[in-house]
Amino acid sequence: MTHRIAILGASGYTGAELVRLIATHPAMKIVALSADRKAGMSMDQVFPFLRHLDLPKLFKIDEIDFSQVDLCFCALPHATTQEVVARLPRNLKIVDLSADFRLRDPAEYEKWYGAPHAAVDLQAEAVYGLTEFYRAAITKGRLIAGTGCNAATGQYALRPLISAGVIDLDDILIDLKAGVSGAGRSLKENLLHAELSGGTHTYMAGGKHRHLGEFDQEFSALAGRPVQVQFTPHLLPMNRGILATVYVRGDAKQVHETLAAAYVGEPFLKVLPFGGLPSTRDIAGSNFCHLGVIGDRIAGRAVVVAVLDNLTKGSSGQAIQNANLMLGIDETTGLMLAPVFP
Repeated sequence: MTHRIAILGASGYTGAELVRLIATHPAMKIVALSADRKAGMSMDQVFPFLRHLDLPKLFKIDEIDFSQVDLCFCALPHATTQEVVARLPRNLKIVDLSADFRLRDPAEYEKWYGAPHAAVDLQAEAVYGLTEFYRAAITKGRLIAGTGCNAATGQYALRPLISAGVIDLDDILIDLKAGVSGAGRSLKENLLHAELSGGTHTYMAGGKHRHLGEFDQEFSALAGRPVQVQFTPHLLPMNRGILATVYVRGDAKQVHETLAAAYVGEPFLKVLPFGGLPSTRDIAGSNFCHLGVIGDRIAGRAVVVAVLDNLTKGSSGQAIQNANLMLGIDETTGLMLAPVFP
């Protein structure tokens, strides 16, 4: 069976990544694409690297006939998806890649995103989209809220450790490096080549980054009490990839054994042998997340490193993984592409 797919916000990086992956998916066919400012254009005009594909033209959202769509990916900017989803048919399956439905508490959404939530009834229905930990709910869900790419990386490193109680919950530091595509495709002065190339810098440091809302929500739920982590993100002059170095207090061998045991059988999560550390070059363009653990020279401390591609496992690949579950397709379908190297 071929499922009919719409992608809203197809002119952005995550929209293009969805198209790239779905193009070889044996059970999905793209029947509608939207882009507000680029409506009327063809995808090869917007993204020449997709010119080999036979794709629909870009339309405005209100011009799409959703009765001909089985599942819709929303790759729209933050704070716009709520009102769009509220207008879509209530029987339509939706995977949202924005931040609009990630936080279960509307008050937390307003705290981190600076405005009241515009679709509280839909928020109550949304399922958090970290696939490996919410499979059952995602399979039954209608509206899936994709995670933040930084939030996904940190959670893969920490969730099993928090659940198993093998680390000190009051002493967790996440030092994260991210590629520039995570900032989106819109024009921004600080992302110009001359401003970015040849250097790196912290951003939203000191507890200001919005993905902390997801860390607070998920880690506190796992622990059964409030958990707050230190989190400092850095922007690197590379296109894709996230590397999170996570510092914890706990026995390094036990930390490694816990992660390895938790991810046995997970098709996209690979834990390296103890002492091995992963690199972003080994997961580029793929739906894989690699993790490594080493001990620190200070006794009783461990370092966990997690890497993934922000556009794939951190966003569009995760979205397709979730859509596969929602549509009753094998979870790995269309996603076992090897990373691009070099």
